[in-house]
Amino acid sequence: MNLRRMRVDDVAIPKAEIMAAPVDIGMEELVALFREQGFTRLPVFRGTLDSPLGLIHLKDFALKYGFGANPPAKFALRPMLRPLLYVPPSMPLGVLLQQMQQKRIHMALVIDEYGGVDGLVTIEDLIEQVVGTIDDEHDEAEGDLWQLEAPGLWLIQARAPLTDVEAVTGLRLSAEEEEEEVDTLGGLIFMLTGRVPVRGEVIRLENGAEIEVVEADPRRVKRVRLRLPQPEDDGTASGE
Repeated sequence: MNLRRMRVDDVAIPKAEIMAAPVDIGMEELVALFREQGFTRLPVFRGTLDSPLGLIHLKDFALKYGFGANPPAKFALRPMLRPLLYVPPSMPLGVLLQQMQQKRIHMALVIDEYGGVDGLVTIEDLIEQVVGTIDDEHDEAEGDLWQLEAPGLWLIQARAPLTDVEAVTGLRLSAEEEEEEVDTLGGLIFMLTGRVPVRGEVIRLENGAEIEVVEADPRRVKRVRLRLPQPEDDGTASGE
């Protein structure tokens, strides 16, 4: 029923969250990108993501430039590219799944009415609509969204649901009207700053809490460190 009822834009990863590689990327940078993201396939573009060229599969890259292979003297990404599917956001999931099976292409870019990239869908996204979430060894468990480093100090993934973070930490982070506009901790940070803050930046909340950006790229915040407000000294400490 989901494959018949739901459309591509119901499950697509938003453009801002797509991890992709420029076609002129160096070999070391590509290795670092694969290592950081943990994906086996990455879209490749020329100039901007709105000019996609195909996808690079980790297996093709590893077989040509790793495992003791004798690679060409000059690294070139383009000869290793595989084709992508390009689909409209209104396409039913069942139709896309059939195309992926027939063409043996397991990644599709969602193209808007102006020809720009609007999102990304993988065959795993489609199958999960039938069998539920599929976690592999690289997926983070839900509990890994936050970690208590010390009393009053939390390391949190920016994609963690805002209401869950507030429940775990026991601290109200947003006003009621703000909570209606954002769903994640990263969304709250973006709304408070009006931009994507850089690594090391500290956002101070009205309640005295501090959010330090631990990991970020130019498009989004990935991890933050939340310091809960410290109780004020009431003058009853020993010696006073």
